[in-house]
Amino acid sequence: MEEIQQLIHDPFLQDFIHNFLSGEITLLTGILWVAIAAGCAIVGGAIGGMILAGQDLGYRLSAMIGGLFGPAAVIPSTILGLLCLKLVF
Repeated sequence: MEEIQQLIHDPFLQDFIHNFLSGEITLLTGILWVAIAAGCAIVGGAIGGMILAGQDLGYRLSAMIGGLFGPAAVIPSTILGLLCLKLVF
């Protein structure tokens, strides 16, 4: 229990949470946003693959392929978008 209290009162973690919730883009918050976008892209790619090719390839294979190809466009565009936001604002 004491470790959790120390973790909650850690200034580094408090700064990270403050930056994340206030929308300030730092290196760590950018990495977290890319991870969130990649997770959503994997799920969305799997669903899209199942819808598009589920009947032809089978639902499991199409979900696997969609999950692999989903983040191919999302991760670079997320990084580019975060860089543009950081430089403009």
